[in-house]
Amino acid sequence: MLVNYHDPRHVYIVCGNTDLRKGIDTLAILIADNFGMNLYDDSIFLFCGRRIYRFKGLYWDGEDLYYFINALRMVS
Repeated sequence: MLVNYHDPRHVYIVCGNTDLRKGIDTLAILIADNFGMNLYDDSIFLFCGRRIYRFKGLYWDGEDLYYFINALRMVS
């Protein structure tokens, strides 16, 4: 299933280093407990690790919870 990235109302980037070994459940708890936000609020949450080119993301589209894992690469 493809995600329409134009639909979310907000994109939140969590500042600081997040342990990217954490799974989907732990990241969802982190959003609720540390930030007092609702995961199901039509928003994308991005978590950065120690390396600035790696991140994870969570997105709820109303039916499914998407879990993104990505690493950006520099091309010269």
